[in-house]
Formats: sequence, C-alpha cells, structure tokens
Amino acid sequence: MTLGLGTLFDSLAGEFEARLVGDPQTIIERLAPVESAGPAELTFVSHPKYLGKLASCRAACAIVSPPLEAAAVKRGACIVVDDPYRYFARVTQVWKHHHAPAVAAAVHPSAFIDPSARLGSGISVGAFACIGPDACIGDGACLAEHVVIGRGASVGAGSRLAPRVTLGDACQIGQRCIVHAGVVIGSDGFGFAPAQGRWEKIEQLGAVRIGDDVEIGANTCIDRGALDDTVIEDGVKLDNLIQIGHNVRIGRHTALAGCVGVAGSARIGAHCTIGGGAVVLGHLSLADGVHVSAASVVTRSIARPGHYSGFFPIDDNAAWEKNAASLKQLHSLRDRLKQLEKRLPLEAVQAPVCVPEAAQHGAANPELKK
Repeated sequence: MTLGLGTLFDSLAGEFEARLVGDPQTIIERLAPVESAGPAELTFVSHPKYLGKLASCRAACAIVSPPLEAAAVKRGACIVVDDPYRYFARVTQVWKHHHAPAVAAAVHPSAFIDPSARLGSGISVGAFACIGPDACIGDGACLAEHVVIGRGASVGAGSRLAPRVTLGDACQIGQRCIVHAGVVIGSDGFGFAPAQGRWEKIEQLGAVRIGDDVEIGANTCIDRGALDDTVIEDGVKLDNLIQIGHNVRIGRHTALAGCVGVAGSARIGAHCTIGGGAVVLGHLSLADGVHVSAASVVTRSIARPGHYSGFFPIDDNAAWEKNAASLKQLHSLRDRLKQLEKRLPLEAVQAPVCVPEAAQHGAANPELKK
C-alpha cells in the first residue's frame, strides 16, 4: 500500500511548522531507516553526525532539521522541521492509521460477558475473552482474544488490550491506553509477615489505577496495593518484562525500559527515565526529572533532577558496605590531596625519597634500631 508525500505532509500541517521541498505527488511505499531507504521510501535524519549517511541515501524523501536542509536538497525531496525525530514518530502513526486493518466493533460468540457488566458503544471483544461482574468497558475499547477483566474493573474509552491481558478485580485502565500481550495488572503484591519460621500472607486489599495514554509492554506485571492503590499516572510508558511492586506510584510521562524492577512503595516522579535492567529499592522517592542509567541500583532517595548511575560488583555484604563507604569519599579525598600538593614546595613533591644507609640495614642489625 502507498501514500502520497503531500497527503502525509498535509495530515500533520496543523501540528508542526514544517516545509516540504520537492514534489508532493511523490509516492511513498514504505518508511525506512536512512541506511537502507530506497527510491520509493521515506526516512529521517535527526542529527548532523549522520550527514554522511544522508549524502549517500537513496530515499524518495528525507525528514531533516534546518541545519541539514542544504545537504538534503542536493540529494532530493525533503521535509524540514525543527524536531525530525518527533515528526517521524507522528508519521508512523499516520501511516499505521492508513494501512492497519480496522478492527470491527463486535463481540465474538465465544466471549463471556457477565450480565451486570456495562459496555460502551463500538467496542470489540475477541474470542474467549471474559468480562466479569460490574466491569465497565468504555466506548471504542478493543479487548483481544483471551483478555480477562475482573469484577468491578474498568477500561477507558479507546483503550486496546492485546491477547491474554489480565485486569484484576477493581483495577482501572484510563482512556487511549495500549496494553500489550501477557500483561498482568492487579496481581497480589509480595506481602508476607515472618511468623515462627514460616510466612503469613498479608492480603492485598488495594487496587491498581492507570491513567490516560499509558502504554504497557508485553509480560509486564503491576501489583495491586496492599492497602492504598498502586498508581500509574497519565502518559507513562513501560517496556516489556517490567515488575512494578505494590503501592508504587509513577509520575506522569515517565518511561521505564525493559526488565526494570521497582520495589514496593517506591515513588517515582514525573518526566523520569529509568534504563533497562535498573532496580529501584522499596520505599524510596525519585524527584521529577531523574534519569537513571541502565543496570543501576537505586539504593537511596534522589531529591534533585539529574542523571544518576550506580554500578558496583557483588561482594560479602559487610565488605561491600565498607567499600561503598570508602568509594563515596574518593572524590573528597582527591580534592584534599590536590590542596595538600598546592601547599607543599615543588621540590618536596618531586624529590625522590632517600633512605639513610643505616636505616636500610636496620632490619638485619638490631643494634642499629636502638
């Protein structure tokens, strides 16, 4: 399937201040990366460091920033916009809207819907899906095959749940959310009390509340709260295979990459990013605008925005704590050493250490030690 370059450009004219240089009748057959884009494909270049790739690119059109316009025009058609990366992201959405098959508003005969459930208009329910008592499904929502919606749970208008998503009792998903295959929302949090050599279960009586425009990757698990709810605010993006513990709160428009683990009762602010495989320990707080490197372990609360990293080899716990304490002092020790070097005469810093001959033989001759 194809789309005219002018049609693509016009569809975003109200959102971006962009200019099309070239023939709007150019036919685009596919979106492609700059390295492999061919004569009927659209690509983008977001940074001047890729100027060399742009020069050799054979794409029908390239989306570029203003500094790259001259180079782009030399090779063919281009769309010039301040933020090519975001523009390309919107192009992918337009492309999918035009090419993805529409999902029919229908309920498959094999789906089970409790008579007390409330269903909005234009919804789609796939084969073997199950909607429990008193559940609420908003207008235009799409529930794929084998989706389970628990008692009293709700799915907002326009949200899409992929196959085998489970939404637990009393849990909520907002509007326009995308929940990928295998996600479990509202499983019990990991709460147990030690009792005479065994574990006593703490019943998890809270729920999970997910805001609008949230996307949750495949096989991610979000635990219900023990007493209060686990909360995922508007616009949060969660990658695949993430574990969110009970009573966690994640602020709006924060993004977590794959395999991140957030332990119970942690608080993560708005507009944060956490790299893949990182861990946030329980009961900690991260301020708005905190960015954590991949594979880091956040062991203390972070009160100021910024980029944080933490890598340390595993060791016996007592030795690890001592080494970690020493490591935290290295910076101040270096500064103190520099100050000391400034105070000493240059000759004292550079002069070789001379050991008297008598001292050299002291260990062999006890008389010289007296």
